[in-house]
Parts: sequence; C-alpha cells; structure tokens
Amino acid sequence: MSRPLPVWTAAEAAAAAVVYDEVRADGRSLCWLQTIPEEDGRVALMRMTSDGVISAVSPAGTSVGSDLHGYGGGAYATRNELAWYVDAESGHVFLNEDGDARVVLERRHADEYLGDLAVTEDQLWCVRETSSGDELVQVSSDGSLRVIAATDGFFGSPRPYDGKLAWLRWDRDRMPWDGSELMVASHLGDPVPPERVSGGREESVTQPQWDHRGRLWFLSDRTGWWNLYKLDGNEVTPVALMEKDLAPPEWEAGYRSYVLHPSGGAVMIEHNGPHHQLLIHDGTSVKPLPTPFTSFKPYLTMQGWDVVGIGASPVQAPHIFRLDLLRPEQGTQIFEDSADAAGHSVTAPQPLRVPSPSGGEVQALVYPPVNAAGDWCAPLVVRAHPGPTSAVHTRLDWHTQLLTSNGFAVADVDYHGSTGYGRPFRRSLYGRWGDLDVDDCAAVAEYLLAEGRTMPGQVFITGSSAGGYTALQAVSRPSVFSGAVARSAIVNPSRWMTTAPRWQRPHAVGLAGPVGAVRAEVIDRPTLLIHGADDHIAPLSDVADLARQLAVRAKPCQLIVLDARHTLSAQQATALALQAELTFYRDLMAP
Repeated sequence: MSRPLPVWTAAEAAAAAVVYDEVRADGRSLCWLQTIPEEDGRVALMRMTSDGVISAVSPAGTSVGSDLHGYGGGAYATRNELAWYVDAESGHVFLNEDGDARVVLERRHADEYLGDLAVTEDQLWCVRETSSGDELVQVSSDGSLRVIAATDGFFGSPRPYDGKLAWLRWDRDRMPWDGSELMVASHLGDPVPPERVSGGREESVTQPQWDHRGRLWFLSDRTGWWNLYKLDGNEVTPVALMEKDLAPPEWEAGYRSYVLHPSGGAVMIEHNGPHHQLLIHDGTSVKPLPTPFTSFKPYLTMQGWDVVGIGASPVQAPHIFRLDLLRPEQGTQIFEDSADAAGHSVTAPQPLRVPSPSGGEVQALVYPPVNAAGDWCAPLVVRAHPGPTSAVHTRLDWHTQLLTSNGFAVADVDYHGSTGYGRPFRRSLYGRWGDLDVDDCAAVAEYLLAEGRTMPGQVFITGSSAGGYTALQAVSRPSVFSGAVARSAIVNPSRWMTTAPRWQRPHAVGLAGPVGAVRAEVIDRPTLLIHGADDHIAPLSDVADLARQLAVRAKPCQLIVLDARHTLSAQQATALALQAELTFYRDLMAP
C-alpha cells in the first residue's frame, strides 16, 4: 500500500515564503534584501564576500524598506563596503560604516518618504517625496544636503556618472508606465540645467544606466514594447528591437531588467506572457541564454563576467543565481536558495489560451492538484493578480502549492491590463476595470468547466489588492463563481482616487469605469474579506463598511482583520490568511 502524500499546511506555506530582492554587486561582494518570515517579515540587508561568507549589514531587529511613492524600492545602495539604507520604521537614511550605523538624512515629517538610492564615492543621491511633489537630493556622508531639482510630479532613477546626472520625471497625472521623460544634466553646477533626451506623455522610459564610456542606456516603449536603446552623444539608437517587453511596469524603484556586460553589450530579461528568459546582446545580435529558469525578478547585476540575478521555475521558488557568461554551458550556480518543498510534491502549470469575450485571447497558467491523473477534475480557484498592471509568473508559489496539495486546481489569469503583452494590452483595462478583467477570469473558469476539469458549485475566485476588486465584482454579477476571497481589496475606485498613495492616484483615475464601487446589494454569493489593520494602500475602512452593509442584508460574509500592512507578508498574518481561505472553500463545498 502506498503512503499518503504529505499535505501542505498554511503554517508551512507561510514559513517557506522567503523573499529576495534588489541583488547588487559591490566590487567583490554581493548584497541583497531578504525577508525573515519568522521575524514578522523583517527585511535584512545581506552581504556575501568573495570567500562566500554571508552576514547581515543592517542591525539585528531593524528592517530595511522605503515607502517612496507608496511601494518603495531602491531602499539601499553600497560602495566600497559603505552601505546606505532606509530604515523601514523611522524612514531615515542610515550610513553603515565598519558596522557603525548612523543617520545621515532624517525623514522630517510623516508625509515625507525617501528612497531610490544611488551612490558615488561618499555622495548619496535619492528621491525625497512630500505631499506636494518630489525632490532630487544629494547628500554627503557628513549629512550636508543639496536639492538638485524639484517637481510637483514625480522623479525616479537618479543615476550619477562622471559629474553628470540622469533621472526620470513624469507628470502628476500620469503613471510612469504611461508617460515619462529621461532627463540629463550635463554638469552638477548651480543651477542644474536639465535636458530631455527621450520620452514624453505617450512614451514610457525606464531604467537608465550609464556605461563606462559615458553612454546612457534605457528602456522605452516608443514602438509599443519596452525595448533597449542607448544615447551616444546626441543620438539615440535602438540596441534590441523586438515585439517583446524587456521590462515590467516599475511598481518599485530600483529595477534593473537589463545589465551591461564588459564587452559592450547587455543581458536582458525577455517577457513572453507568463514566461521569461534571459537574452544576451553581444554588440551585434541577440540570442537566448540557456538557464533552468522561467521567471526572473527585475534585478540583474554584473560581477566581472558573471551575471547575477533572482530566478525561479515551476519547481523552484525564487533564489539568487550566478551565470558565467564566458562559460554559460557550465550552467547556473545557486548560492542563496529559498526554502524547498521539504519532501512535499509540487505541481507544475499547464499553459492555457482561451478566447477573450472582448476580443483576442487571454493566457492563463493552470495548476492541477498534486499528482493528479491526466483526466483530473477538481475544485477550482481562479486567481486575479494584483496591480492590475502586473502579470502572472511561471514560478513556484507557496500559496498555489498549499491549494493544489489540498486537492484544488488553480488558474492564474493574465487578464486584459496585464503586462508582458505590449503597451496597447497594458492600457486596455483603462476605463474598463471590473469589466474586462472579470470577463477574462470567467472565460478561463467556463472553459475549464466545459472541459470537465471542474464542477459547478466548486469554482471560486480570489485576488489581492486590485485583484480583490476583480474577485468581488465577479460575485456581483451572474458568473460561474460560487464564492470570492478578497485580500487587501480595493472596493471603491472613486474613493481610492483620494486615499491611494499620491503616486498611484492617476492610476485610480485611469482605471475607473462605469462598473464603479463594489455594492453590497448586488453581491449574491459568499465572500471572505481579509485585510491588514495598517494597510496604507487600500483603507481598511472601505472593506469594513462593505462587510457591515453585507451583514445588514444578511448576506454571508466574513471579515478578518490582521495585524499587517497591505501585503500581509508577516509570517503569522500570511499563515492566518492562507488557513482562512482554505477553510472558506472547504466550508462552501461541505454537504
């Protein structure tokens, strides 16, 4: 008799969710950010020296992170063993020198945020956000400060080189992926005379980098796809043109979706729907780099001829890898690995394309239950990703594995508005939020029903943040879904235009359409609402009000409030949320 397979528990799935971000080379050392799940999701700045010794740079008990523009990023920078970082609790910028951390730039008041750090010698460059706009700030190691530029809109990616500075700016009524400009100051005297070298209100420019010859490289979607260009003197020339995106939308500062290598070319991440691969440009042509990964975070760095990044696959959670470009046939070296499946079986996704009700097709990844037979049929959970300007990724996900090991199938949907399909598809949800996204999720569920992969009454939908809005709208109209789980959900787009972070309010305005707020009177199936008490992106008050309205109407709804922020990333909060979701589905299927 065969042994029963181990089943994931919510606590195990939460404990496995180690996150790596912002890996960067600093001479012969490598640095990165790493969550510590067992310490309430604390984020530590780590360093690995050339002899393989790994240690924490940030002090014990502290967390590194920024709330710049609502979502942070670029929370640290290092040079010559000096480490500058933003302390997540205070918001101050610290300089760690020989193990001694001291404040070099204070956060002056509650609505000020610092982030997007870069350094040259003993100078720090960063973006300082206030309620009225952004500033580019230069800070010396002694704490002296100089404001380089100011705007009532937004700044990003300050990149100094040899007395020059490049940065991004975009208007206060735009998102950076809708329209942004690449600015360059040819010298840093007083005043700084900036020149726009690329971009505009209908062109998104992102991720500028200088090479050692003083040429400025960047990504632009001027053709409808984020491709790679370089500015040499006064001439902008394309480096790699293709009908593929080479970048995601910059939800956080500090992305590096490409990296320049010593021979004058670049290594890039190609987005092909849910599937990623590495490409190398050798100066004349572009070709794939073989790796075992199908998903890459937008953090690439070079150390000599080694490209270092964060990769994942359907059977590997994201981890830090190294690939020698001179000997790529030797394969990738994994030197910082996420928690593995610990004896559990995992399920890999099956790609799916179905016609979209609004035209074209929608892509999804379908995960059968663990060790399912070829003719499997199972309860189905459809997941609407957050953003909604985000995307599905082909990588091991502990939330998915919890569900599949407990007998559920999961379908991750790249609905209209997702990235990795070019600018028109990315913008197609504007004015249609709560409509096209719901149609696409329902189309995937209906297809799997028709194929006999699931059963009526056992089809559910879940989503976080913007995906939570999609899930709630899906049970607010006739559909195949028997219930919805909404985590950290946005429920009222009109109100969200005023409560969202300043940076995201143009997004709220652009997305909002005739569907409007989630209304208790039209929800006619059970809902589970899970929310953090300290959610700075989607206010708890909106969700609590929806729960009260549902209760008044005697409609089945449960609200769980956790001691967490928007991402519910602390281990205990993650475990409680996962267990509540699993219990919700089981209860709805109980006879």
